[in-house]
Order: sequence, then structure tokens, then C-alpha cells
Amino acid sequence: MSVKVITSAQAAAMIEDGKTVCSQGMGGNDVAEELMLELEKRFLETGKPQHISWIHSSGQGDKGDRGLNHMAHEGLLDFIIGGHFGPATKIQNMIAQNQIQAYNLPQGVISHMFRDIAAHRPTITRVGLETFVDPRVEGGKLNRKTTEDIVELMELDGVEYLRYHHVKKPDYAFLRGTYADEKGNISLEEEPCYLESLQAAQAVKNNGGIVFVQVKKVVPYGSLDMRKVRIPGTLVDYVVPVSDLHNHMMTFHEQFNPAYCGNCRELIAHQNDTLVLDAKKIISRRAAMELIPNSVINLGIGVPEGVGKVADEEGIRDALTLSIESGPVGGVPVSGIGFGSSLNPDCILFQSTQFDSYDGGGLDLAYLGLAEADQHGNVNVSKFGLKVAGAGGFINITQATKNIIFCGTMTAGGLQVEVKDGVLHILQEGKVKKLVKEVQQITFSGNYANRTGQNVLYITERAVFRLTPAGMTLTELAPGVDLQRDILDNMEFVPKIAEDLKQMDKRIFREKLMGLSWEVGQRDPDDTFLCNGYVE
Repeated sequence: MSVKVITSAQAAAMIEDGKTVCSQGMGGNDVAEELMLELEKRFLETGKPQHISWIHSSGQGDKGDRGLNHMAHEGLLDFIIGGHFGPATKIQNMIAQNQIQAYNLPQGVISHMFRDIAAHRPTITRVGLETFVDPRVEGGKLNRKTTEDIVELMELDGVEYLRYHHVKKPDYAFLRGTYADEKGNISLEEEPCYLESLQAAQAVKNNGGIVFVQVKKVVPYGSLDMRKVRIPGTLVDYVVPVSDLHNHMMTFHEQFNPAYCGNCRELIAHQNDTLVLDAKKIISRRAAMELIPNSVINLGIGVPEGVGKVADEEGIRDALTLSIESGPVGGVPVSGIGFGSSLNPDCILFQSTQFDSYDGGGLDLAYLGLAEADQHGNVNVSKFGLKVAGAGGFINITQATKNIIFCGTMTAGGLQVEVKDGVLHILQEGKVKKLVKEVQQITFSGNYANRTGQNVLYITERAVFRLTPAGMTLTELAPGVDLQRDILDNMEFVPKIAEDLKQMDKRIFREKLMGLSWEVGQRDPDDTFLCNGYVE
């Protein structure tokens, strides 16, 4: 049996009105860009197809015109279920303007939905309880146009679960591989992550749909190393070689980097120069004190990325294993539009398998962003006003990991700080208070975390809070800050204040290294330091 080889324009011409398409990609990684580009081109030239639906787990795009942004045309797209919309800003605008029906479900749940759709079984999980996807809260609905309930609360043996209904089953898959052979076997050998490409192909094929796979080129049967084949030809209907390799970049930032896929390992020099002691570094230093030796860690984007940089400065990076929800284990996560890739990974798992580990508590620590938090300890990173970024993997990660560290400045919009003589000075306060009475959307539930016994910290540049049954409790203050002026006046609620309110460690606020280490004798001999995994 030989697979059919067609052009991207021919593939786009096969998409019928009212059908459902699924696609793979994370940010600018693994996106079948040419297939999406041609589908948009066909719609603009002919007005076809019309009223299609779309399912994706990870956000796909560049905050410009690429990825899912190609689908952002009224009349083309009617309905979308997605895990993240941050890179697809044009889709965000359609959601905000009530032009399409839209649901945001946890990234890992959608990843597992593909697997469950393939196996014709329901998707039932505890992931999402008491967050905005819980039907008692918002049910994952993102605008007024979206009214149907697709998430159901249920009990099994007296325990609450959520059932995510498969209201749309994909008729087509837009997938991507590196090479295809003449029988349609697909290798992913030069892809930075695999996501759930296999599971999506299985879901579409087992429901009578059509699987398209965009590749660099077609090679003779038998020439592929079978150990690198991730999608068997039995699941592939059409192979689509790209006409322009610019539409098959490894990420939207780099055409190809062999150190992302295991073709080589890149030498990584340890930091010789210390990072500037600004608000982000203060937060990262305090957060690094919670590190556990030989732990598996997920680092979110933004401020949490600084934890890895501090670990590098302090010479303890090699004792940590960083993990990304898209599948890479080990190595150094890539920032920006390349997030989802890892430099020098130890291995790359399918995303659905990675989330199996996450959902079962396989992470020791997670460092995530603190965009907005409230008196109950709830955190919002998914919706601000009409802008819907989506939860991504945030809900999966935060609901099963024992130790959660939220990292972010206390205010936003113009905050300026200075450290002088070991004391923190607030030179200019941010215009936006991030510690609010009620968050706009519950992406992380403080109540659920309390019930499950998670250890949760909220670290800012001037204060540290801990989640307790009473909500957010102030436990530490930076040297030099005034409790009323710098803390309470910049919050919309009065937190519980710990009876043993402490000063944040002075080593955080000095220019030289803090002296973190895993073993006695590797730290600054003038210091005595005690925290998770460290010795005094």
C-alpha cells in the first residue's frame, strides 16, 4: 500500500463545510503551517469552507498571522475548543467579540480527550474541579455566544469528578512530521516535541475521518529508522510535502536546531556574570530556596524562568530535572515563541503521556506565574477583561503537584525597585494591584488546594504569602518595606498575618551569590543557610 501524496492546496480543498478539524502545535513548535495557510487562502478566494469547528490542546501561533491566526475569519470558523489561546491573538479577538462559540479546557484534558475519542470511551478526571471549567463555576465557556454545557459534575464512589463530553469529534487532522516514507510512516526525528500527534491521528482515523500530515519530504520505504517513526502509515491518509521550508520551521523562531531533537547536544556555559538584582531576581532567589535536590520541576514562562537562572548562578542546576508539559524531560526549556521545546532534552514523551505523569503527582515542584491572586488563595492567569489567554497546562500542573510556588511582582504597570545596602526600596509603585479581593477567573483554586493538602507559596519582591485554611497568609517581609504603606495599601484585601512574621532572608538582597548548595562545603563558608534540600 502506498500513501497518497498531495499538495497543501489539494488538502485544503478537501475540507467540507460544517466539519471539525484538529491540529497540533505549541506556540511556534510543530505547527502544520502550510496546511493552515492554504486553508485560509482557499476561504479568502472562494468563501469555502464555511462554519467549521476546531479542536486544539496547546496554543498555536506567533501573536501575529501564523498558526491558528489563519483561521480567524468570520464565516470560516464557528466553534473552537482549545487549551490555550495566547499565541492566537486573532482568535482571542473573535472570542471577545462573540463571533464564535469558544471553550477553554485544561490542556492535558484535551490531550487525553484525543486518546479517549480514539478508544470510544469517556473523558473523566478530577482535573478542573473548583476552577472556571467546573460547571458550578463557568463550565469553560468563554463568551455569551457559548451556552451549551459540555462539562458535567459526577461522583464515583463518593468522590467528585468532571466528565468532559466529546461534543465535537474531529473529521480531519492537520498534523506534522519530519519525513514520510512511501507507505505513509511518519518520523518526528527533527521535531522538538511530539504533543499528541499519534493520539490525534488515532482519534480521527477511528471515527472515520481523514488524516493529513505535513512533512519536509517523502523518502523511499525502508529508509526510515523504525525507532524514529511515531505515526504509522496505517493512520495516515495523505502526506503533504511542503513547497516552502519556511512553512516548516522547527519553531517560529528557528528554522532548525539539532539540540532540540537529540541530534546533538549543545555545550551550555554556566553563568559567569550574575543577573541584575531587580524585582524578578529577588523573586527568583526567594523561590530558589524552595528547591529540592534531584527533583522534577515544571517552570512556567515569565518570572518563574528566573529560578533556573538563579540555580545556574549558584551552581546547582545539574541537580535539577526540568520538565515541560509538551513532552520534553530534562535539558533547558526554551523561552518565548519557542516555549515547548527544550535544549538538550534527556527524552521527549508524547504530551498525553507527560500529562499522565503530571496528573498523578509526578512533579515534585512547580513554579508558575502570579498574574492575579485573591484573598482565598485563588490565582488567575487565563482571563483579563475581554482578553482570553486560556489556562494551558496550568490547571493540570497545579492540581496534582504537592509543592506549588507562584511567582510575580506585587503590582504591575511601571513598578520600579532598587536594592541598596541590603534594603529594598520601592522607587515607583505599579499602577495595577495584583492581589485582589476576587480574581476575574479561577485558574487555580485555593479551596481545592487546601482540601488536598498542597503546599502553596506566593512569592513577590517584597513579601511572601502562604496558603492556609484562612486564605493567603503573610509570612515574610523584605527588609526595608513598611507593612502598611508597601503591603496592605497595595492589596484589595487584608490578609491574615502570621504571628511569627519574618524578614525575607538577607542573602536575597545582596549582590554576591547566596551560597545555595546541596552539600556541606559547597556553599559560602561565611553563611549558614537552611531551606528545602539545603543543609545548615
